Amino acid sequence: MSRDLTNHVIIITGASSGIGAATARACAAAGMDVVLNARRADRLEAVASDVRACGRRAITVVGDVVEPDLSRRLLEAATATFGRFDAVFANAGIGTEGTIAALPDEAFRRMFDVNFHASVDLVRAAARRMLADGTTGHLLMCSSSLAKIALPGGGVYCATKAAQNVICRAMRMELAPEGIHVSSVHPIGTATEFFEASASYAAAAGVSTSPFKPPPRILLQSPDRVARAIVRQLRRRHPRPEVWTCWPLRLLAAVSGVSPRLQDAVIRRVVTW
Repeated sequence: MSRDLTNHVIIITGASSGIGAATARACAAAGMDVVLNARRADRLEAVASDVRACGRRAITVVGDVVEPDLSRRLLEAATATFGRFDAVFANAGIGTEGTIAALPDEAFRRMFDVNFHASVDLVRAAARRMLADGTTGHLLMCSSSLAKIALPGGGVYCATKAAQNVICRAMRMELAPEGIHVSSVHPIGTATEFFEASASYAAAAGVSTSPFKPPPRILLQSPDRVARAIVRQLRRRHPRPEVWTCWPLRLLAAVSGVSPRLQDAVIRRVVTW
């Protein structure tokens, strides 16, 4: 029997577009109230309006995920407005392409700050609040299929996603006895503004190599597909440790444990194609 999500509350970062916005709408359709975070207030309010159109409540907390007190602000906003929070989706992320040797230090650190440190800070803060209050819930991080596949020219981005995956695995085992679920989400290339944002970030960071380019259409999926997978996960009474939306790529990721050389050869072919 699936879990009823009516009146449950979820906190979502990176919620002004893409997977975050789609997840907010899907959660609202499932009966959840939503705390939305991103840097762009106008885009965030538009998503909040979509949530309210579903008959659910939404509040916005504008800010960069790397701000030192943002996690506290998000948790306090949820409890002050709704009296609770049941799930957290650490979704905000950035990326830019560049070989590990050539990538500027600032771009290297910024990706880890946004993708890894900010996500971990939020789920740790949420876990501490749940443990202190004696409540349960579900903590999710938007990792990537690249968490288990090294991509030439994207090694730093892949590393941030791999680090997220490992943290989720460890936290899942640590928090399971307390009834707190932890899952990592592993989408493939998603039809969002990620690639445009990557280009803007690359220019601002002075990256001389090209930003991430969209993969072939066959390797792209919609953010709504990822959002639906996340809602199914939230409904599960026994959630899956990892949420994958492309089984063939998951099989390719598994090859690394058996033959890294074979996986490298396949990835080189795909990148060339």
